[in-house]
Amino acid sequence: MVRIKTSHYTDLLRIGVPIMLGQLSTIMMGLADTLMVGHYGTKELAAAGFVNNTLSLLLVAGMGFSYGLTPVVGALFGEGRLHDIAGKLRNGLFACSVVGLLLTLLAGLILAGLPWLGQPEELLPLMRPYLLILLLSLLPQMLFNAYKQFSDGVQDTSMPMWIMVASNVFNLIGNWLLIFGHCGLPEMGLLGAGIATLLSRLLQLALMAGAFHFTKRYDIYREDFPKSMLTKADQRELHRLGWPVALQMGMEAASFSISATYAGWLGTNELAAHQVVITISHFFFMLYYGLSAAVAVRVSYYRGAGELEQTRKVAASGVHLCWFIALLQGIPLFLLRHKVGFLFTPSTEVAAFVALIIIPFLIFQFGDALQSTYANALRGMARVKAMVWIAFVAYILISLPLGYIFGFVCGWGLLGIWLAFPFGLTTAGLLYYREFVKR
Repeated sequence: MVRIKTSHYTDLLRIGVPIMLGQLSTIMMGLADTLMVGHYGTKELAAAGFVNNTLSLLLVAGMGFSYGLTPVVGALFGEGRLHDIAGKLRNGLFACSVVGLLLTLLAGLILAGLPWLGQPEELLPLMRPYLLILLLSLLPQMLFNAYKQFSDGVQDTSMPMWIMVASNVFNLIGNWLLIFGHCGLPEMGLLGAGIATLLSRLLQLALMAGAFHFTKRYDIYREDFPKSMLTKADQRELHRLGWPVALQMGMEAASFSISATYAGWLGTNELAAHQVVITISHFFFMLYYGLSAAVAVRVSYYRGAGELEQTRKVAASGVHLCWFIALLQGIPLFLLRHKVGFLFTPSTEVAAFVALIIIPFLIFQFGDALQSTYANALRGMARVKAMVWIAFVAYILISLPLGYIFGFVCGWGLLGIWLAFPFGLTTAGLLYYREFVKR
């Protein structure tokens, strides 16, 4: 048994809580988006649900690629080699730019292929302009990710938190103005939500870049930035660490995104309910992510400092905290499951589907917390190759086929699609744990 010092819990909370709050602000704005769009119209809610779930695959994969920068910066920070960090950031910005352009191209292909994805014909005129606006925000988001992972790597997680909060408040105000047409602005519906998101991501990048290049907070790193150079060695290292995490997170996101396609085959109400619970699931997961990202930061720090035994204790502490959060969130959600849907839409049909699929959603929280923590522990150790085959087995070979079998072959509909998730996420968590302990 691994004996854990209470200081590991406090360190994880010190680093993780700002990340959690920043992600929580993003989720709250996403929740507000869904509430506003849902009350604007059920068709708009369903269209937003499909586009957001589809693009989340690209966004999560891109975020996963940027995670490759964290263990590199964190290890240098642990070794005390602060003057080498600026070069890693410059190379990280370049690598993330390349990936951002690739993601934009892929989003364009999705836009062109919308008519062949089997979604309700009535939703396509709403999906196309919304998707077009959102794909323009992918490159700014990737550049912000690079700055954020640098900041997390040096254990300064509060600056990105405040910037994310500010940009998300901006997004909320933009939604209110543009969706419904307040203050003399045109009523743009779902398209207005997309424009507000694009502008908020541009603001987020501008604030984070400004903080690095113009504040005293980062003086010690910025002074080496003009002298740093792009190198093949750094690019190879970032791509070696980034792509396995991108593939791992992308396959996990794919299990949810393709499930949104399954839900669309069932009908507009099922797709709308799927979007509601996906929004709730983001709230849960991003809190896990905050603590899990702190696990990666602390594991990479101890790896750089040569204290490998502490990495196991940090990971175990992270799991305990994530399970505690799952319990705190899960109990009230279970008790209020029949009322939650009405927060998003007045439709009784959608609300009934929401209440139904909250049960399997709560079941998979154990596995979700486990896989989030140990995937990030492996990332902190810079041991990421095994994450690809584990994700492939858990999400592509288990979760997606079971979702189709339960939903359509067994005839369980939307409930069947969601019953597959506990199998995939728990399998991933156990395999990540096994790989981390073995390493």
